[in-house]
Formats: sequence, structure tokens, C-alpha cells
Amino acid sequence: MNDFLLIFRRDFNPDEAQPSPEQLQGMMKSWQDWMGSIAAQNKLVNQGNRLDGDGKVVKPGRVITNGPYVEIKEAIAGYTIIRAASLEEAAEISNGCPVLLVGGNVEVRQIVPM
Repeated sequence: MNDFLLIFRRDFNPDEAQPSPEQLQGMMKSWQDWMGSIAAQNKLVNQGNRLDGDGKVVKPGRVITNGPYVEIKEAIAGYTIIRAASLEEAAEISNGCPVLLVGGNVEVRQIVPM
């Protein structure tokens, strides 16, 4: 079994209306159900986290800039780590991710130990 990082991405829209409490509760339930199904298969390594919209980018030469940038059309919304036998299995598990229901996508990458 290998570990895979699932990176959740979705369109970045700073003007997007905030969901109602009912909508937010429904979204949280779908995430909990999806994560619970992975955990029930003993394939959830780390439940992951959402990422805040503010950030910094560190570049060579001690250059630190603010981010994300206005021109970004897609932003990383969060991540989790799962365990699967192959990249194909990890992608299949990702196919149930709730971010897909809101037009987002999941990047699946195998974690290679150093």
C-alpha cells in the first residue's frame, strides 16, 4: 500500500456568496460521509484540512509575496492523505469527493518517502 496526497481545487471567486447555514451543514455532511467511507476501509491516513484563502509565496532571493493572486482562476481548497494500492485506486476513491459537486477537482499524487 502507498500513501497518496489528494489536493482539492476549485474555482477562486472572491465575490462568491457565502453559503447559508443549511447549505454549509449539507456540504459538511457530504464531506463527513465521504471521509467516513474512506476511514471505514482503513484507507484514511490523515483527515486533512481546509486551507485559508490568505497566504504567502516564498521565492529565491528572500522574496516573499502575498497570495493567492487575483489572476488565479483556481485555488487549493484543502487536502487529505489516503492509503491505496495504486494510483488508479486512489483516483477511484477521489471520484467520490464532494468538491466535484461544486465544479472543483482533485489532484492525486503519490507520496514518495525521502
